[in-house]
This record gives sequence, structure tokens and C-alpha cells, in this order.
Amino acid sequence: MRCHESGTPTAAMIFGKLLPREGNFFELFDQHAQHIVASAHAFAALVQHYNDPALREKYHRDVDAAEGMADTILREVNRLLHKTFITPIDREQIHTLINTMDDVADLMQDAAETMALYDVRRVTDEVVRLADLCVKSTERLKSAVALLKEIGDADTAAAALKTCEEIDQLESDADRVMRAAMSKLFREEPDVREVIKLKAIYELLETVTDKCDDVAKLIEGVILENS
Repeated sequence: MRCHESGTPTAAMIFGKLLPREGNFFELFDQHAQHIVASAHAFAALVQHYNDPALREKYHRDVDAAEGMADTILREVNRLLHKTFITPIDREQIHTLINTMDDVADLMQDAAETMALYDVRRVTDEVVRLADLCVKSTERLKSAVALLKEIGDADTAAAALKTCEEIDQLESDADRVMRAAMSKLFREEPDVREVIKLKAIYELLETVTDKCDDVAKLIEGVILENS
């Protein structure tokens, strides 16, 4: 009954030491969030300089580049999940979180691509406001993600939850802007083609904030399960 007290490692102890542990998931989350923010800022710059074709194209390329970098991080997280036996949080949480974050970058690219494909001729105040809310939402998302690695600390967990609440509020703000924009569009825009184009842009940008809120809810779930 006292055979393990000699200090000789058991098979289970040896096996446990050999298992791939942790991985740099939190670092990868942080990197991905940085690319999301970069895509949102690039899109906002595209909107700001929309009347300059050269700058518009430059910032469109920047959106694409940020989305491509985000995809690279997504692939690395999925690769790491397959080779890491013990993860810092639940495996399904990691998978769902990184894929939902990647949806944000995809939507920013979709918005830029839609503006180009639809040959949008003018940028409305509502597009500018929604782009700004996308920037703010992604920045808060980045802040919340950065806190994940320290959620065992009660103060850090509380700060992360507060940031998630701010993301939810930004999503509500974007929803209100979109509803007002749609009402104005259908009342005042005589060109049906412009209605179709702008409606698509409004919906994509509001969906960016929706998806940021989805990420926030996932983070809240991680915190509640691990605090």
C-alpha cells in the first residue's frame, strides 16, 4: 500500500508529463483579435476616403490582408487543438470562440467586397456611424479576449464581464442605427438600386456588431465556467 512513497514515478505520472499541454491558445486569440481590429479600422478608413478611388482600393486591400492573417491564426488554432491533449479551457469553447471571432473578420471583408461589387456611389452618414460602431465593438472585443488568460483572478473576470456588457450595448446601438437607416432609406431614396445596395451594407455592418456580441457571450460563458 506504500509502494508509491519511495518517489518512483508511476506510469500515470510519466504519461501525464508526456501529454502535450496548454498550447499558446490565449496568445493566438490575442493575435486574431488584433487582426479583427485592423480589419475594422481599414474598413472605416475605406469609408472615410471613399471618394478617392486609390485610397479606397488601398484600404480594401488592407481589409483583405487583415482577414487573411486572421484566417492564418484560425488554421493554427485548429492545428494546435489536434495536437494538444490538455487545453487551458474546454476544447469546444476554444473551437467555437475562434470560429466566431473569425466570422467577424469575414464579415468586415464581405462589407468591403459588397461595396466594391455593388459599385456603391455614395457613403451615407449611417454607413459612417455603423463603421464607427464596428471599430468600437472590435476594440472592446480585443480587450475582452486579452483578459481571458487571467480569468482565474476575480477582478480580471469582473473586468472581462464588464467589457462584454459594453459590447452588448454597442450591438444595441448599431441595431438602433440600422433601423433608423432602413426607415430613412425606404422613405427618401427614389432609386431602387441604391436601396438594394445600401440595405445590404447596413445589414452586413450591423451583423458585425451582432457577431462581436456573440463572441462576448462566449467569453461570458468561459468566465462563468472557469471562475
